[in-house]
Amino acid sequence: MAFPVLSTYRLQLRGESSGVAFTFADAENLLDYLDELGVTHLYLSPVLTAAPGSNHGYDVTDPTTVAPELGGADGLARLSAAARSRGMGLIIDIVPNHVGIDDPEQNAWWWDVLRHGRGSQYAAFFDIDWDLDESGRIVLPILGSDDDAADLKVDGDRLRLGDLALPIAPGTAEGSGPQVHDRQHYRLVGWRNGVTGYRRFFSITSLAGLRQEDREVFDASHAEVARWFDEGLVDGVRIDHPDGLSDPCGYLARLRELLGPDAWIVIEKILAVDEALEPTLPVAGTTGYDVLRQVGGVFVDPAGEEALTALVDSAGLDYDAMPALLAELKVRAATQTLGSELARLRRAVAATAGTDDPLLPDAIAALLTHIGVYRSDYPGLAALLPTALAETQAQSSQLGPALQVLAAALAEGGEPATRLQQLCGAVTAKAVEDCLFYRDARLVSLNEVGGEPHRFGVGLAEFHYSAADRARLWPHTMTTLTTHDTKRGEDVRARIGVLSQVPSLWTEFLARWEVQAPSPDPATGQFLWQNIFGVWPVSGQVTGELRARLHAYAEKAIREAAWHTSWNDPDTAFEDAVHRWLDTILDGPVAGQLTELVAQLNPHAASDALGQKLLALTVPGTPDVYQGTELWDDSLVDPDNRRAVDYAARRAALKDLQHPKIRVVAAAKRYHVVGGVAFGEHRPVAAP
Repeated sequence: MAFPVLSTYRLQLRGESSGVAFTFADAENLLDYLDELGVTHLYLSPVLTAAPGSNHGYDVTDPTTVAPELGGADGLARLSAAARSRGMGLIIDIVPNHVGIDDPEQNAWWWDVLRHGRGSQYAAFFDIDWDLDESGRIVLPILGSDDDAADLKVDGDRLRLGDLALPIAPGTAEGSGPQVHDRQHYRLVGWRNGVTGYRRFFSITSLAGLRQEDREVFDASHAEVARWFDEGLVDGVRIDHPDGLSDPCGYLARLRELLGPDAWIVIEKILAVDEALEPTLPVAGTTGYDVLRQVGGVFVDPAGEEALTALVDSAGLDYDAMPALLAELKVRAATQTLGSELARLRRAVAATAGTDDPLLPDAIAALLTHIGVYRSDYPGLAALLPTALAETQAQSSQLGPALQVLAAALAEGGEPATRLQQLCGAVTAKAVEDCLFYRDARLVSLNEVGGEPHRFGVGLAEFHYSAADRARLWPHTMTTLTTHDTKRGEDVRARIGVLSQVPSLWTEFLARWEVQAPSPDPATGQFLWQNIFGVWPVSGQVTGELRARLHAYAEKAIREAAWHTSWNDPDTAFEDAVHRWLDTILDGPVAGQLTELVAQLNPHAASDALGQKLLALTVPGTPDVYQGTELWDDSLVDPDNRRAVDYAARRAALKDLQHPKIRVVAAAKRYHVVGGVAFGEHRPVAAP
């Protein structure tokens, strides 16, 4: 029997090999607590078999089986039965866009394709660029350099390079490792060559795209998911990254047909601020990033914008130049980070148009800077692409001939149109979420998935209009404040947001700290100071764990920003300087001053955190609580937000209800359960 999805609680599952296990059995042991909290459905991270040691599950290696490390199919069935016995249910996160291929031996489909090439029964499962190599071999950019191929060794029916094993095609095992490699259906190249023989998830080489537009692929990759619904184990699914697919609308229609009319389906659709969710989609709504922005934005004081802008300008950022910087980052993402995907799109455009142009890559990259959404081919966005083409032509007249070739190919639809949309989403993610959001230091609580930091907060009129619109169109959409992908936890954002209310005080403290502990780079410093303030303990006690977390976060942040260092080309001198600076803060007089400022502002931050939590739980929609956030949470970006949760402390807090946050969460969630419906109506009430 299915139960209405009224209130969810997100759990991050992981097996023993990840180092910190949280399995189906652990989730089952929490059912009494979550039931008392007012949760109707456990919302589980991906449960299909993933890469060994995975701490997230998005690198699925076998879509046909439930992960044995989590408890397997039997463990999932037991969890479902235990939940059902309490009138609860399960929601499961699924990943249709890609699978993990980091260790080919773990992925039977990929292994077979590498072994048999185009002759494999799974050759059509993957979005492989068969034309990239002159001989039709699959280009795998997994070597440190091209010269590493000389170290390949033959080991029976495998080629080995260190710990890596690759299959050998039948009848080709004679000779040295390099000689055997030359006969395979794949060609190993250095990763710095910037070529990849298959569509990736963004720029992650270890995640290969699936062709869900092919019915055989869809059926094979969703057989296990279908079983869950056929057997009544699950009530709904969350769809990871649908915009990466060839045809999101077609995929979702097919999924709805497979799962039935009652399945609760929400999609990880990242909407631009002025973008509406496509009304024809057969889903309950999004995973809530749109609501997250609106709820958090209400607590940002617009009066602080001018002073905080002046502060970042003093660090040499020039906030007015952010739109130009975004365009530059999009071009860089398209031409460098995703250069292989851009080259494949260029070939598709030239083949469709019957002609090429040397400036075609530049034209495509320029066009993407004028598309302000993840993808523009949803029916309701039909006017966006023609407008973007016209804007690109007006701004870059020298690209006119190339744009004409591009427009002609796009008008035909087919592969060029599809690959442009897939590239658009990847470029947006790499430029905005994975770079710009680590450079923009004005008010970093606004630098969130689905956010547009240049919009300084959300006005009440916008908030009420959006809530009423959601109640009318998407009453069962998910609402949330924290996910496994948010850049900061909700309480960290709430505290940082308070700086908009006291910009002069923040400026005063920052000036003092920069004298006592000068940052290696002013722009980097401005960004990291806010994050340090956001997680600084009220007690002022810096534990070894917090120190390690801050160092890990700082290193990730400066590499993502790519001002002075990056993942591909780390600058150890700059990174060492940042780590020394951080230790100076943690061990010197600035630490005491941080504690002083936190003591002064934390009552306001806590008030805002409770306010936004109450709103997120009671606005129209189905409220989700991310694991552990029923108490104060100081998490930063992943993997920091996937740490183990102390549920003993949360059980105790729920029992005595003295903690203000769990009191708010329990009251709001229990209302859903008692009422038996989600909050579906919105009526603005003016403050006296």
